[in-house]
Amino acid sequence: MARRNRDDDLLLEEDELTAAFLGDDDLSPADNTGAQPTSAADEWDEEEALPGQLAVDVYETKERLVVKARTAGVNKSELDVSISDNQLTIRGTLSAGNEDGVENYFLQECYWGEFSRTIALPVPVKEEEIEAVLKDGVLTISFGKVKQDTVKKIQIL
Repeated sequence: MARRNRDDDLLLEEDELTAAFLGDDDLSPADNTGAQPTSAADEWDEEEALPGQLAVDVYETKERLVVKARTAGVNKSELDVSISDNQLTIRGTLSAGNEDGVENYFLQECYWGEFSRTIALPVPVKEEEIEAVLKDGVLTISFGKVKQDTVKKIQIL
């Protein structure tokens, strides 16, 4: 259910935020029958779980396009980075480690498991000039940009 603050800005409650993020129409507010929204966790089967979305920053410098992703806890051997048709894909697995003897979680907010992100690069890049570095939990991928300083005149036939 939505509520309003002093400035009448629309604020969303947790289930609606989850629905907006996941794009799940089943998490809409209660209908006229008084039914409560279903939880995404109630509907997901572990075998059908979707991979997590990886948050990224994409920016450019004069000579390079840079993509940064926070991948704390992921070893570089667990990362798969590829480029095809000017689209960058980053995949990996975040392992929770061995938690033998756990009987009950009181709170579990950390995402563990597979994640994936495909990004259409905003400018043409030189695929032969790519550098990927994983340092302090941040994956930084840097591309040489294709120079487009000159305007190409197109002849109309």
